[in-house]
Amino acid sequence: MGPVSRFLWTQVEVLRQYDSTYKYYEVILVDVAHNAIRNDPRINWLCNPVHKHRELRGLTSAGKKYRGLRGKGHLHHKARPSRRATWKRNNTLSLRRYR
Repeated sequence: MGPVSRFLWTQVEVLRQYDSTYKYYEVILVDVAHNAIRNDPRINWLCNPVHKHRELRGLTSAGKKYRGLRGKGHLHHKARPSRRATWKRNNTLSLRRYR
């Protein structure tokens, strides 16, 4: 998803992206330099520097779905902070130095 915001436009950020089962998917891009966006209190959070390239870090809805972070509760607690970190924690043998 990175190439859409990186190479087509330089001033836009990805607000949402939706995966599709078929060929096409939808990407909502926001121009963070536009005054209407900067003055709107509902969406101007996207103008903060901490939200740069959310799509590259898997923070959009489709990114969280891909990483398996959609569910909540006791059935999904092993998916966090990431599936790879959980697998590594559960499959690494940790032995004390002097046993």
